[in-house]
Amino acid sequence: MQGKVIIFPEESDTAHVKVTPMVEKIFFTVTVCLRFFSDYNKEQAPFSLSVPSHADGFVFFRGDGRYRLYINDRGVFFYGLPTTVNQWNSVCVTWDSGTGLAQFWVNGVPSARKAIQAGNSVAGAPSIMLGQDQDTYAGGLDRYDAFYGHVTDVHMWDSVLSPEEIKKYMQCVGTRPGNVVDWNNLEYTKHGYVVVEPKQTEICP
Repeated sequence: MQGKVIIFPEESDTAHVKVTPMVEKIFFTVTVCLRFFSDYNKEQAPFSLSVPSHADGFVFFRGDGRYRLYINDRGVFFYGLPTTVNQWNSVCVTWDSGTGLAQFWVNGVPSARKAIQAGNSVAGAPSIMLGQDQDTYAGGLDRYDAFYGHVTDVHMWDSVLSPEEIKKYMQCVGTRPGNVVDWNNLEYTKHGYVVVEPKQTEICP
């Protein structure tokens, strides 16, 4: 998938990309990074991870001038970050169960660190989707939550990336690939109206 982009060209309750993770384990730390492009500012979910015990195992939303992270069905809002339409946005979100702290980075700008699900874990066979929130395990899709735009460079790690590593991702410089989801070696299936094609423009500076 290197050099390619996934396009979700319309709001839909069926269109999504199902991603097969490279490992299945209990997650006590997580980092997810991706880049998105959309002209739609409604809150929408570009990435969702569901487990049998929690539909919203690890999910984030963007839009309406904010970002929102759910872990094991509990959510927290992050404000004051870029949500610019009609341009590429690079997003990383991290979570550490040990401290309970989660943080967004958007286009190189870090959020405040906020508490969510301290001491807990994301456990069970993960169902990972791009372009949809999962209201039930591996299902329950709703066009209201659907992502409407382009997504690329999706990576997931079972660790919290350092600020230096996140900055490298933001700048497209020497990013180590995800060990749970690796965009360059992505195993996936398309469902519904989804288009995969080469990137039209350079995304990073």
